[in-house]
Amino acid sequence: MKIIERKLIAELMKNSRRSDREISKAVGVSQPTVSRMVKRLEKEGYIREYTMIPDFQKLGYELVALIFLKLKGNLSPEEAQKARETTKERLKESTFPIVMLERGMGLGYDGVLVSLYEDYSSYREHMNLLRTYPFLEQAHIESFITNLSDKTRYRPLTLALVAEHVLKIKNPVGTE
Repeated sequence: MKIIERKLIAELMKNSRRSDREISKAVGVSQPTVSRMVKRLEKEGYIREYTMIPDFQKLGYELVALIFLKLKGNLSPEEAQKARETTKERLKESTFPIVMLERGMGLGYDGVLVSLYEDYSSYREHMNLLRTYPFLEQAHIESFITNLSDKTRYRPLTLALVAEHVLKIKNPVGTE
């Protein structure tokens, strides 16, 4: 990926509502070049979606939780596949706004789930639901909860800060 393409992505992360003309001024290329680059970056999968970040508290969410999950250690390949299928089906039916669910490693856990909750009651309901998954270690479902109404905020969710860092990454995947 060329530096100009990284600049374009950084500008879109800061504010994707701007016109191609405005972005072209920020990036230093012509508007038609920006339009062509955006289409190509979308096609190549560098740009997956356009969205915005609302004030979740104003929308009625009180909590955001990071939930750490541990799979049972003795799952056969067939059981692991069934767990993936069950998870996909349950996610389609979920009434909880799950922001992210990914496998990973660290702190003795295999995955992390990030979700929003209207209140502690809905958080507890979701935790109880997670404990019904037969492939999860029930004793190893832990969470870190942030109350969005807390007056002390250090760095609320924003992609603008990530956008600045994108320009500093050395040798990202797919660089020329």
